[in-house]
Amino acid sequence: MTSTSQGPASGARAAHPDHLGHVIFITAAAAMGGFLFGYDSSVINGAVEAIRSRYDIGSGTLAQVIAIALIGCAIGAATAGRIADRIGRIRCMQIASVLFTISAVGSALPFALWDLAMWRIIGGFAIGMASVIGPAYIAEVSPPAYRGRLGSFQQAAIVIGIAISQLVNYGILQLAGGDQRGKIGGIEAWQWMLGVMVVPAVLYGLLSFAIPESPRFLISAGKKDRARQILEEVEGKNVDLDARVAEIETAMHREHKSRFKDLLGGRFGFLPIVWVGIGLSVFQQLVGINVAFYYSATLWQSVGIDPSDSFLYSFTTSIINIVGTVIAMVLVDRVGRKPLALVGSTGMAIALAFEAWAFSAHLVDGKLPHTQGIVALVAAHVFVLFFALSWGVVVWVFLGEMFPNKIRAAALGVAASAQWIANWAITASFPSLSDWNLSGTYIIYACFATLSIPFVLKFVKETKGKALEEMG
Repeated sequence: MTSTSQGPASGARAAHPDHLGHVIFITAAAAMGGFLFGYDSSVINGAVEAIRSRYDIGSGTLAQVIAIALIGCAIGAATAGRIADRIGRIRCMQIASVLFTISAVGSALPFALWDLAMWRIIGGFAIGMASVIGPAYIAEVSPPAYRGRLGSFQQAAIVIGIAISQLVNYGILQLAGGDQRGKIGGIEAWQWMLGVMVVPAVLYGLLSFAIPESPRFLISAGKKDRARQILEEVEGKNVDLDARVAEIETAMHREHKSRFKDLLGGRFGFLPIVWVGIGLSVFQQLVGINVAFYYSATLWQSVGIDPSDSFLYSFTTSIINIVGTVIAMVLVDRVGRKPLALVGSTGMAIALAFEAWAFSAHLVDGKLPHTQGIVALVAAHVFVLFFALSWGVVVWVFLGEMFPNKIRAAALGVAASAQWIANWAITASFPSLSDWNLSGTYIIYACFATLSIPFVLKFVKETKGKALEEMG
């Protein structure tokens, strides 16, 4: 499932001004999947310690409950493209909406630990679907002249979803008197945190009924008249609709359906370019970024910070994430992908080293000494900022551009799978690692950030300003 390739002539087209507002609405509605992606991924941050207390479990079991959603993510991402090609992009969004809703209700009202884990897998499946269907749909309905800017809606929605989840968690905690297991209306605070996602999940489903199906899917299904109507809605009345339909059909016939075996042939199994994509995906996760979004409240509480303050810091970190993402969106086409990645790696390595130093201090009355506490908080925010303005955005840009056309889809799938696996490894290992040595854990993350610098310098080629057809 890929977006239609465009030639120079079509790239020069712009949406008619009367239609641009409608296109923005369509894009924003589709990007609700990205919002839920971010929201569902990070909302668990507020419930970690409550789940540990409620079910009286150790760090190893807790880590599996938190990380198990990533199994669903991997399955959802792997199957979403085929589902969308069979039944349509809109139906795929509606399925994801239902799964998000079921997951929210089930996670909020679990009978036991095993079914909480099951609901998280279901939510993960929805996240995986949203991570694939949103960008693909937006690319397929966006007028060529606006595709880049409209495509950024998905990433913006993800980071906003992360921030809103932390704000909601903080608000619920205040209503519960600062106790994650405090009751509101007979239900514990952490259950409310997980259950509130019902609201955006239902909204996502309702919005899916208000937006049109992708013209590309309609053409593939033989519904050319409807495809023409939608192309007129999103690109304006001045477009030669018959020519556009023919252009999309030609592009679809030309596409090479890449297969796994097309990726093989290098000295170590995969082609070298595939290993570079895997390396980018893995380094993006091994710096420990998802610790900041899954465990930050727990982390700050473990070094003596009040629960309410820890939730507030989780929210401020997510705001920094938004700021960094905006910076990356502004600079990625001006500065280039590779320089941003190098700046980000350097900044992350320094920030993580400072965090490791701060957490090496002996706790006094269960708290970090004042100086180390300030350094830890500032370094955590700096780390997220440098990640967001670089690797958070740049890796996805690289993965979309760096592979030759004939292997792009399959290579992107392998790289994305590697990313989910690395994400799972970090998420599942952090509680046990932090029990062992919190400072040592951050030294490990700092080492990976440092190692990413020579990796980028030696193996990663700049893709700024190059046509996709030039990659090889």
